[in-house]
Amino acid sequence: MVDVFDLVIFGGGGDLSRRKLLPALFAGFVAGRVSADSRIYLTSRSGLKGSVHDWLKDVFDESQPACDVSKDDLKTFSDMVSVVELGLTKGGEDWEGLKAALACEDDRPLVHFLAIPPGLFTSTCELLGQYGLNGKRARVVLEKPLGHDLASAQAINTDVGRAFGEDQTFRIDHYLGKEAVQNLLALRFSNILFEELWSGRTIDHIQITIAEDQGVQGRAGFYEGTGAMRDMVQNHLLQLLCLVAMEPPARLDADSIRDEKLKVLKSLKPLSGAEIDRNVVRAQYQSGAMHGSAVGSYAEDLELEQPSSTETFVALKAHIENWRWAGVPFYLRTGKRLPDRFAEIVIQFKPVPHAPHPNWGSNLSPNRFIIRLQPEDHLALRMMVKNHSAKSEALKEVEMNLDVTGDDVIRLGPYLRLILDAARGDQSLFVHRDEVEHAWRWVDRIIEHWDSSGEPPESYQAGTWGPYEAHDLMTRDRREWFHETSGRKVGK
Repeated sequence: MVDVFDLVIFGGGGDLSRRKLLPALFAGFVAGRVSADSRIYLTSRSGLKGSVHDWLKDVFDESQPACDVSKDDLKTFSDMVSVVELGLTKGGEDWEGLKAALACEDDRPLVHFLAIPPGLFTSTCELLGQYGLNGKRARVVLEKPLGHDLASAQAINTDVGRAFGEDQTFRIDHYLGKEAVQNLLALRFSNILFEELWSGRTIDHIQITIAEDQGVQGRAGFYEGTGAMRDMVQNHLLQLLCLVAMEPPARLDADSIRDEKLKVLKSLKPLSGAEIDRNVVRAQYQSGAMHGSAVGSYAEDLELEQPSSTETFVALKAHIENWRWAGVPFYLRTGKRLPDRFAEIVIQFKPVPHAPHPNWGSNLSPNRFIIRLQPEDHLALRMMVKNHSAKSEALKEVEMNLDVTGDDVIRLGPYLRLILDAARGDQSLFVHRDEVEHAWRWVDRIIEHWDSSGEPPESYQAGTWGPYEAHDLMTRDRREWFHETSGRKVGK
């Protein structure tokens, strides 16, 4: 299917546009998913240096698309792209020019992608409404973070809602567009084998990890005062938790999926006081070594003169209070300056109740379902089989690969999938305002407790797997963090 649409990327010369959106759109064009008749507008306060063609060539040299960049394809794609010098806080001739450029006689979709700070969402949407760019064919895509707490998120939702209806509003979380997440839903809801096992009767616990090896250099304006809880837990981690824990929807449409995800958020056990101290760990990285090179601390990376209480690492244990998940802990973890970059969901099943052979007990590992989201998509089952190379009746753990190869959606990545879904008006992989607000309610209680306690975050050395307290969170439950790299567990 070849899609034809108009796309306006507000903040079109920014980091998100250069690293993710434009490479994804170009790869989609080369793969025949985006029509050459589509029009892409990049807004910028000061325009671009040089021609669009040369600028795009530099962009694709830095952030290589998932395809070859031929001269002919680059020329055709460059002809689809226009740059609009535009201010986002007040109207004027520049907005009149954008309105004229977007005028068309057909009803092709018009997607406004707000790749800008949340503080500009309100004024931008007001101006889109003022200049009539919010009609029936228009959709608005809001990049995270949506606010910094419940009150600010509600204010943004209300302000955006004055110009765009909820059916026109697409709150993006690119993790939901990853192929492995889509395969997770397909495996659960099209195979009775998985659905019958998907509960506390057979699952011991679930781990969701988003690890980053980079620090926060160059992000001082955003990260200081935001932290890992707001930046990662409130959206990415809780959204992944919802998809893992949701009940089977009546249909795989937007309303049904969102209803089930919302039920999960409503069932999250609220944490308060001593429960937060016991079940949530926050920390900030100190100087250390990454990949053989010395790196600075968080304060050094941001050149801070005063101590900061902003966390770069969070690990927590959560419970969902319903019949399916009663008693099953969900361990969530995210951090910067960790030894590796990956995002992974681990469904760990309960151990067998009895090992009938005496040689089995020493190496009998529980079954695991591994969903790897980055740096590559990967689905696998880990199970025990007889070790034929051993002299005794020993077992070994093997991995059953559940990946589907040859699918261009995997190669093209999540941002293209989500842009195309927005153009088609399909909200299945986007977040409803009620989900955003319920997630903030749960997270705000934790942040408010931290603020009132006055306690600084724990420390961990860059290049390690976080503070001791994060590992104690698991070991006191007689469990351990699992990181699937060549079948090994990793610790501090």
